[in-house]
Amino acid sequence: MKAMRFRRSLIEQRCLIVLLGLLALPWGCRAELLGLSESEMSKIDGEGVGLILENFKFSHGTDQPDASGAQPRIFRIGGIRSTDGRDVDITVNHLYISGTGSDYGQHLSPVNLGRLLNPWRIDVVDGNSIGIANRAVLEFAAPSMVPAEQGYNCLAATASFGSGTCSSRPATASYIGERADIGMQMNVAVGADRSANINIHAKSAVIDGSYLRLWGDSDRRQMAGQFRLDFYSPELSINACSQDGATCGSRIRLSNFVLELVLGNQLQPMFFDVDGSGNFVAEVQTIRAPRPGDIGADGLRGNSDAETWDFYESYYTNPEFRSNLTIGNLSVGDRDFGSARVQGMLIQHLNIKTRDLGQ
Repeated sequence: MKAMRFRRSLIEQRCLIVLLGLLALPWGCRAELLGLSESEMSKIDGEGVGLILENFKFSHGTDQPDASGAQPRIFRIGGIRSTDGRDVDITVNHLYISGTGSDYGQHLSPVNLGRLLNPWRIDVVDGNSIGIANRAVLEFAAPSMVPAEQGYNCLAATASFGSGTCSSRPATASYIGERADIGMQMNVAVGADRSANINIHAKSAVIDGSYLRLWGDSDRRQMAGQFRLDFYSPELSINACSQDGATCGSRIRLSNFVLELVLGNQLQPMFFDVDGSGNFVAEVQTIRAPRPGDIGADGLRGNSDAETWDFYESYYTNPEFRSNLTIGNLSVGDRDFGSARVQGMLIQHLNIKTRDLGQ
């Protein structure tokens, strides 16, 4: 009941903030109210914060050289050293989010991110509803998946309504769509050698179904979480070019790329911490076993302790706990190497720790 009262209080606060924001609007603004059908209204619950970006376009590039000819670096990753002790400098020369058809970031156009009936969400949810007992959970979520008869194929650039589970719509001749071209060009310098750029591009990318959930764990006194990344793209590519971009090596293409990555779940949350040396630690803890109980020699529930059998049955058969990777075709230049697939991967323990290589 405390969690529900806390949730209702948050909703009341949000309503007050929205009301104050409306009162602060200038009287000279213009808006058009559009009617919603009963079906559309039934899908809007009025909770949390929904985020929609229409006609959105983002491009970050290195500033022009100054009067001395030096090129400023406004997006730089440093503090890394190679195995032979040389400084490693990573400069992001171009980072972009565009509508489809950008030709690897050369021709940028606007794209919609989210839609009214299925926006990006920031919300505090009742943990009991998602398997996290007695906790208020902070959730950052991309547009959710929908039933196949109400969505679009996640990969096809010309997908029609009712062809798949993704809510984000592909671009058409009359609509810019909600699937973005995303890319980055990085220059990696080792010591004085700044000869090559590394380029990563994703066409018509969709991340519907992705989320990050965070809450506090009382037993470990740490932040706990769940992270899911669903990433779909008809083409993910990587190549390297000379610093001036005049010559490039063969492009590695991953066609019909699907990544469904799950880190942490109801039985094994992901914990975040900083150790005594100041390094960041992320850990998926070994599964917490249930109370002792026997599993029958035949493996059947009828001859086993029911609670123990149900626990392991849920853990090993729940598809929401498993990660998948699918590549429709891998090609390098003009050579094809066929498809690849990793399916049903279950992370039973994972420990990631940053280290200061400069010491």
